[in-house]
Amino acid sequence: MGSVIQKPTLFQRLRYLLKGFDGPLAFAVFMLACAGLLIMFSSGYDHGTRFVDHGRNMLLAGTIMFVVAQMPPQKIMAWAVPVYAVGVILLVAVAIFGITKKGAQRWVNLGVVIQPSEILKIALPLMLAAWFQKREGQLRPFDFAVALLILGIPVGLIMKQPDLGTALLVLAAGLAVIFFAGLQWRWILPPVALGLIGVVVLVIMEPSLCAEGVDWRVLHEYQRQRVCTLLDPARDPLGKGFHIIQGMIAIGSGGFWGKGFMQGTQTHLEFIPERTTDFIFAAYGEEFGFVGGLFLIFCFFFLVYRALMIAAEAPTLFSRLLAGSMAMIFFTYAFVNMGMVSGILPVVGVPLPFISYGGTAMVTLGLALGILMSIAKSKQLVQT
Repeated sequence: MGSVIQKPTLFQRLRYLLKGFDGPLAFAVFMLACAGLLIMFSSGYDHGTRFVDHGRNMLLAGTIMFVVAQMPPQKIMAWAVPVYAVGVILLVAVAIFGITKKGAQRWVNLGVVIQPSEILKIALPLMLAAWFQKREGQLRPFDFAVALLILGIPVGLIMKQPDLGTALLVLAAGLAVIFFAGLQWRWILPPVALGLIGVVVLVIMEPSLCAEGVDWRVLHEYQRQRVCTLLDPARDPLGKGFHIIQGMIAIGSGGFWGKGFMQGTQTHLEFIPERTTDFIFAAYGEEFGFVGGLFLIFCFFFLVYRALMIAAEAPTLFSRLLAGSMAMIFFTYAFVNMGMVSGILPVVGVPLPFISYGGTAMVTLGLALGILMSIAKSKQLVQT
């Protein structure tokens, strides 16, 4: 007599789908999402439907993460070349007949208006990781030269739009893959040293370099103004320096414990520009103070640390390189945003992950988390 085969229950099916998810990583993201919803309610409750939309974007990112996490890394690698190629073609299309808004040509209308540079935040490290996977065991200087070419094409096209913030994120993600692939220190130290020398020269010669009419040639005028404003925000306190000055005032006025939830005067009297997007960390620092800021920094630190642990334990070179670059994406997002709001870095359009309002960035973060979860699951399958 044949045995009766029982159908799995809904709970068993969900348990199977969630099996292998990295718990510590998911917990860090959950804490950041809670902090994001909290400050978004405070800073955006009188700003249309920002709070509701932010929650919707988080659900969308969670869904994308869940779907991508079900795909094995081998299947993700198969998408590397087509996704990268489509991304570069769309960037070329933007340069030829893209849509211009606020002086920047960053969008293209394909029936729906999209920003192709966002695709490259994931497509570029995916392509580079697949390239080094195919060259595993036989890496030569030529292979690194090809990798730099793969990196340079989209970064150059994004810089031309111009979009310095996105270019920095794409560049950081790509350089992370090349570094983790084994680039020797003798090739890394010279450009780093030149960069440090350039910063020192810029600080010393700031009065002459930032004088009116000086052309830096390598940067657009608005980018030059951002760097000069960073060095001396008081040179235009009601204009270009207003963002930095108000951000620092808000963070400083929060003190040690903060003014309390929904008690931020700088925030609710609308002194902080872009308080629900790029400068939401200033609103957070005002209401939750130094302690709240440390909590946020710790959550980001733990998220990046956990992503690097997933990379270190990944079973293949492709998985290790891709997970390492995803960790760098989260680090760059958080570091650049907090740095520009605090007056440490120039103001560029980089949101704070899971905190700032923005649908496109949230989708990118959902993809990055899905890739990390997929790699974590593949590691567990190999071990079992």
